[in-house]
Amino acid sequence: MEYPKELEYTKDHEWARREGELVRVGITAFAVEQLGDVTLVELPKVGRVLASHETFGVVESVKTVSDLFSPCAGEVVEVNTALTERPEDVNAEPYGKGWMVVIRPSTPPTDLLDAAAYTAYVGTLDH
Repeated sequence: MEYPKELEYTKDHEWARREGELVRVGITAFAVEQLGDVTLVELPKVGRVLASHETFGVVESVKTVSDLFSPCAGEVVEVNTALTERPEDVNAEPYGKGWMVVIRPSTPPTDLLDAAAYTAYVGTLDH
């Protein structure tokens, strides 16, 4: 599996795309593969302030329920409300229409992995 090189990744299997002063966040294709068909996505309200690695939501699938973790500290400035009606977008386009939230970081994320490091990390996990 290949991961987009322009994104950064957490060991919790979230991706982060820096967009100027903002960071768009979603879950990786690896996470989607592990979850199976996503049936429900619960996301925070705009304005919520998150600590780095804090749980900001939940994804439910036919296999399991999984927490979503923020890759950085900051304020949620946008939420993908379309996922309420179409959680399957997470499966179909995890790096596109399946994004979760946009955060205005209070400090820049510092412990994210590039695509090569994330690929190597995933390779060490039992699938």
